[in-house]
Amino acid sequence: MTLQFTHPRRPGRRTGPVSRRRSATALLLAVSAVLITGCAAAVPMQPAADAVNPACADVIVRLPTTVADQPERETNAQATGAWGDPSAVLLTCGVEVPGPTTLPCVSINGIDWIEDDSEAPKYRYTTYGREPATEVYIDSELVSGSTTLVDLSSAISNIPATKQCLGAADVTLPTDTPAP
Repeated sequence: MTLQFTHPRRPGRRTGPVSRRRSATALLLAVSAVLITGCAAAVPMQPAADAVNPACADVIVRLPTTVADQPERETNAQATGAWGDPSAVLLTCGVEVPGPTTLPCVSINGIDWIEDDSEAPKYRYTTYGREPATEVYIDSELVSGSTTLVDLSSAISNIPATKQCLGAADVTLPTDTPAP
């Protein structure tokens, strides 16, 4: 005679050896998933003030899985991205929109970027003429800045440009002759 035990609250549910093996397998899989996830810790970042802007979502869902040959990493903040281990590229959408500046402006694949080299060899690039603005922090000892910005340009272009960088050649200076 074989006895089968049923759960007191769930009539007909078996708790015999097969059911225990399934439960043990499910527990083992759950523990394995936690351990595997624990090996790839999320990159700690802070969301920008305008991270909830829907345009940032348009950028984030289009970010590439590799940037400058660096694999994408998980982040712990909204509207952010990271690549490389250690992190070589950090992206934050929704940062303060920059106004006119004397910092250099570079245009790569139709995206204007303000370049801040005050922390060289780490560079900060902020989009100019796009709202919300996106900031990319690059460790130039690990990746090429221009390659990084080229790789991100397709995603960033989802925020339309409303202005562009101007240089000294773009400015009309007043003349000394008075107007008649």
